[in-house]
Amino acid sequence: MRQRLILASASPRRLELLRQIGVEPAAVIPADIDETPLPREVPHGYVRRIAAAKLQVVCDQLAASSSSSADTPPPPTFVLAADSIVAVGRRILGKPADAVEAAKFWRLYSGRRHRVYTGVALANPAGKMVVKVAITQVQFKSLSAAEIARFVASNEWQGKAGGYAIQGMAEAFVQSVSGSISNIIGLPLCLTRNLLLGNGWIEG
Repeated sequence: MRQRLILASASPRRLELLRQIGVEPAAVIPADIDETPLPREVPHGYVRRIAAAKLQVVCDQLAASSSSSADTPPPPTFVLAADSIVAVGRRILGKPADAVEAAKFWRLYSGRRHRVYTGVALANPAGKMVVKVAITQVQFKSLSAAEIARFVASNEWQGKAGGYAIQGMAEAFVQSVSGSISNIIGLPLCLTRNLLLGNGWIEG
């Protein structure tokens, strides 16, 4: 049997992606942390740091919960956390604050490559933690002002890292993708599955 897995993420897309490969978390526990980039922080280091911080918060919550109910030892538990961002060069693009910022992101994407970074962090029942990063390169076509305005008016950018979801309207503007497509959606499935199996998670 597979051992118990906790998903430390509120993203419904990550839950759907895990289910796509037959992984059903026993529970979803979002981690509330400050996700502000540090001064001069690069995208790769940022997603590693944030994914690890989310993982640590949830692991600490589980440890506190188990210590308060010592009569019933908790089952062996893995915890999985992730964080995704979009970057143009070294510039980190999080979730747009408003339509003006979403339009600014899309002008940056027009006719150029950008990268999607996801940090994936895993803790096994013994407390060992591992963090890996997946990077996918995306090339958008040159976008007209009208195309950008229509996309922003759709409100698809709301709540999305980088201001878009590849499985939505944005897909019509993608010329090429190099790397994991599921990484753009929010969780690199090949990396995640290998991380789970390579660190003691048992496949049924």
